[in-house]
Amino acid sequence: MNAGTVLERINNGLETLRRSERKVADVVLADPHGVVRMTLAELAEAVGVSQPTIVRFANAIGCDGFHDFRIQLAQSVALGIPATQSVIEAQDGTATLVSKVFDFSITSLDHVRRHLDPDALDRTVEAITAADRLIFIGLGASGIVAMDAEQKFPLLGVPCSAPIDTHQQFLAAATSTPTTVLVAISNTGRTASILDTVRVARDRGATVVGITGGPSPLAELSDIALIVESLDNTDVYTPTISRLAQLVVIDTIATMSLLRRGEPALGDVREMKARLAQMRSGAPYQGGLDRREET
Repeated sequence: MNAGTVLERINNGLETLRRSERKVADVVLADPHGVVRMTLAELAEAVGVSQPTIVRFANAIGCDGFHDFRIQLAQSVALGIPATQSVIEAQDGTATLVSKVFDFSITSLDHVRRHLDPDALDRTVEAITAADRLIFIGLGASGIVAMDAEQKFPLLGVPCSAPIDTHQQFLAAATSTPTTVLVAISNTGRTASILDTVRVARDRGATVVGITGGPSPLAELSDIALIVESLDNTDVYTPTISRLAQLVVIDTIATMSLLRRGEPALGDVREMKARLAQMRSGAPYQGGLDRREET
């Protein structure tokens, strides 16, 4: 019972706890911030059980005694309250709502981070750094992620596009080559037009990277499947975390790809940022990107 944060383990293991241990769990889940500051005796008194019961509870949820439980609880609280405790209600006040949205986002991103496959990330970066053309496709919220990628990956010096229209996506795939990488983004991995476009790209010999929320037709069709397992649910008030998780994964891939390109690419980025800084200040750029005066 050691997978996940201590608060996640408590939530997931409630049904396996003894009645007295369940009383401890209820107090911890109701006020984890307060419990972090309690001593063993204080927690036992607050729950109304014996100190050995507290120790048994800590052991039952995968901790090595009460001291280890407090350390893990503090770490879990620092990451935000689990999504199961962040259910948004219509009557929530501003402070409560802000706390729940941020807690849900933080814990969901941590969940994504802990479940990402490093090998799939490495293979994605290898494919992208070897490509001479990048295509990003997605629809709806995933389309926004594709457009964000289009802003980042041209820094690698490779032609990059993120067509929004499904016909444009299909045409881009139909003109791809074996040196093209097509990144298809779909949380469900079941959007028909995305799957059709992926099939065309594969027929053309392109490498397909699928960014999806779990096992899906897209994952099966992709040469490389990047599973971005977020904590989305169907509660009407719950914010959509899959888009945020996909954006962070795109940032990770872009950063890794840039570092893999080495100093020449990093030098171009530094010059680009210098130009942008001068553009914002209104001063003429004095850097070395424009070399026309040297010839």
